[in-house]
Amino acid sequence: MAVTPATADSRPNRGVLLTVTCLGQFMVLLDNTIVGAALPDMQHRLQTGLTGLQWIVDAYVLLVAMLLLSGGVFADRFGRKRVYLTGVVVFTAASLVCALAPSLGWLVTGRALQGIGAAALSPASLALLAAAHPVPRERMKAIGLWAGLSGIGLAAGPVAGGILTDAYGWPAIFYVNVPIGVVLLLIGLRHLGESRNPDAPAIDVPGAVLSVLSVGAMTYGLIEGGARGWTSPVILGSFAAAATLLAAFLTVEARRTAPMLPLHLFRQRLFTVSNTAMVVVGFALMGSSFFFSQFFVHVQGSSILRAGVQTLPVSLAMVVVSPYAGRLAARCGFRAVVTLGLTLAGLGLLALGMVHADTPYGDVWWRLAVVGTGFALTMSPLTGAAIQAVDPQEGGLASGVSSTTRQIGAVLGVALLGAVVRAGQSGGASFETGLNSAFLAAGAVTLATAVFTGLWLAKTRPVQAPVTPLRTTGPEATTPAPDETSADSR
Repeated sequence: MAVTPATADSRPNRGVLLTVTCLGQFMVLLDNTIVGAALPDMQHRLQTGLTGLQWIVDAYVLLVAMLLLSGGVFADRFGRKRVYLTGVVVFTAASLVCALAPSLGWLVTGRALQGIGAAALSPASLALLAAAHPVPRERMKAIGLWAGLSGIGLAAGPVAGGILTDAYGWPAIFYVNVPIGVVLLLIGLRHLGESRNPDAPAIDVPGAVLSVLSVGAMTYGLIEGGARGWTSPVILGSFAAAATLLAAFLTVEARRTAPMLPLHLFRQRLFTVSNTAMVVVGFALMGSSFFFSQFFVHVQGSSILRAGVQTLPVSLAMVVVSPYAGRLAARCGFRAVVTLGLTLAGLGLLALGMVHADTPYGDVWWRLAVVGTGFALTMSPLTGAAIQAVDPQEGGLASGVSSTTRQIGAVLGVALLGAVVRAGQSGGASFETGLNSAFLAAGAVTLATAVFTGLWLAKTRPVQAPVTPLRTTGPEATTPAPDETSADSR
């Protein structure tokens, strides 16, 4: 995605710009993890079951997954400041809707609106930062700070969610976004400069709509199937609709001159393998994380605050290890690091599948840390592999697709592992038994992917010289350091 610098007159103070963009991204990343800590309280106060909790999470992730690529195009085409501030307004207003929601339906609606706001805010925040730093070395330094500072939101989420929910109830986790959003809007209106890319491609509206509808129909079937029955007409109809809409999406994308998802990218084996593995990463990481707080609260009897602290090893491990994953891949190769990461994550999930109500926390926390370390080692190299597989000018798009596939995996993970929990509880079994089944299933899938990825990455080679493209289409978008995309796929 091309980046056009702001003019000298419109270029904002870089310190203010960095603060505004970091704070906006912090708000989005905080929302990724803060909700998990509040799920037990939501279940109690809203008197909902597992299906309702799944919708609370997936309504947000679904919209983010399907609109990320379009959000980056919107920012380039209509103005990065305009799209960023629009995303801030939508996200903030949606947070207020969530906080005031009188019922599950209203909360799910608010979460979907939050997803729309995040899909606009995230890529636009990075595009604004890149436009103000046209010199590559300065840009990398600024985006490194952006990724590091805003990434604190991932680690802060579980603890902040536990504290706020324990003290004030689950609406507080959404109220906290309102003052942040208001401050961002006021500062942004006054200090941000506008920039755009006059050569940005046309917006693929049919592709965006069909992608949301197809994945949404599939998600509906997976979440509601356990409650309505897998052979009920509604569920079978939703799966049929998903297949039809997916076929329509692929047909539209194949015929458009500027598609949201260029299908020719998947002709590169390295690109296809890395994105397939990224779907599993999203599936296993988000699907298992959905149940962490519920395990500590409902199985081990922890308070909501304590449960939020107890889940911290996952996010802390990811925050600490992630910055080194790309450099390690540059030194050892994509295949070695990805296979190691997936293996660690799979083993950690299998180990979590063996914990019980009386397992002491001293024997639980390291399993969570292993899971976080494994996935942290995996995500950056997989993105690097996808970038390496395509032409240099398509690097930003490849990175955005990688982020999108991970989010799609997250949607499916919450839905499918929820179905596994229900199946594990069949015949009167306990919630603990269902959770063990879900963790074991996630671990098995992750280990199988480690084998698959290790074998297939060994057969692929990079197709061009290393590049350091800009990611502007994901909540965790980054610019790789010069050595992060230089590894081969050995």
